Amino acid sequence: MAGQVFHCSVQLTREEGRKIIDGAMAQAREAKLPPLTIIVLDGGGHVVAAEREDGCAPLRFPVAQGKAYASLGIGVASGVSGARNAERTAFVASVAAASQGHFVAVAGGVPILNKQHCVIGAVGISGASSDEDQQAAIVGIERAGLEWGLEPGE
Repeated sequence: MAGQVFHCSVQLTREEGRKIIDGAMAQAREAKLPPLTIIVLDGGGHVVAAEREDGCAPLRFPVAQGKAYASLGIGVASGVSGARNAERTAFVASVAAASQGHFVAVAGGVPILNKQHCVIGAVGISGASSDEDQQAAIVGIERAGLEWGLEPGE
């Protein structure tokens, strides 16, 4: 029998992750988007929930995870990181290498914020255009009753 252990602090629950995915999927179907892969990460970069729709190509999972991780790791939406560093290709390549390939600096990764606007997780979506992926992530976060931001002061 396993001994008693201390529980870890959970700021983003599996239930919230499922609500984000369900909200994003519903919006994607309403908008008639192609099949999506959606990844929800907690504040430590661990997968809380993930789903790949039927027909979604296999590389969509690591791309979605990389978008979420880029957002979480830098503290702004993945597309904001890409735009801010469009002329700094060596920096983007270095961060991608430092994160072992888990840094995709294109739109589709959105930070999840608490009431104090601290990052508690991130959503990454891949399958449609980058802007459509980002919009589905935002809608999923909103439908889960949580807050999001692309960058401070937006």
